[in-house]
Amino acid sequence: MPEMGIYEAMRTLRAVRRLRPDPIPDDVLQRVLEAATWAPTGGNAQPWRIIVVKDRALKEPLGKLYNERWSAYTKQRPIPANAPTDVRARAERTFAAGDYLGAHFGETPVVAVFCFNPKNMAITDAKQDRVSVVGGGSVYTAVENLLLACRAEGLGCVLTTLLCECEPEVRKLLAIPDPWYTAAAIPIGYPVGRGHGALIRRPIEQSSRPVNPSATSITSPRSLSISP
Repeated sequence: MPEMGIYEAMRTLRAVRRLRPDPIPDDVLQRVLEAATWAPTGGNAQPWRIIVVKDRALKEPLGKLYNERWSAYTKQRPIPANAPTDVRARAERTFAAGDYLGAHFGETPVVAVFCFNPKNMAITDAKQDRVSVVGGGSVYTAVENLLLACRAEGLGCVLTTLLCECEPEVRKLLAIPDPWYTAAAIPIGYPVGRGHGALIRRPIEQSSRPVNPSATSITSPRSLSISP
């Protein structure tokens, strides 16, 4: 693969759910995994590990667990009937790609299961009266590095967390010992078709609004409140 700039990789890092079963060369996979190790973590503790699942005897039951939860998810998130035509079309394409991944999960060349050890994390928001998120800052940085490395290598991938809903089954299947738990599963393979392309995201003017008028912002003074 020719060298790719970091901005181009980020700008075109689409979630790719249609993956070919073709094997990934060992040297390519090694580079992708090494990129994950370069991510920043709290105290440089690197409280995460990756289980690289290649054995179809393991991928197929993982796929069954994933597909069951994907099917339940799609039933809970119907596309609004009054949604604009382009929004409906994008959502339908996403759901169709998700259906494909669920049906072919066991054929994915590699599933990278990210695990974490909370005992090695400084979870500074653990006592707050809300969902704790700080611990994830020492795991998902490595996930993003891996995703970007996949993009640079021409590999398709997608960040999934549905298997975390059935963590006990996944831990038993993959023989994950205490005190390690799961944070994400990344199916990796070469895309069916083009795969990558420009992302559709909110413009920066809608993504960097201050919480209150006294806060600073890089956007115009008109953007002084947060909306859903």
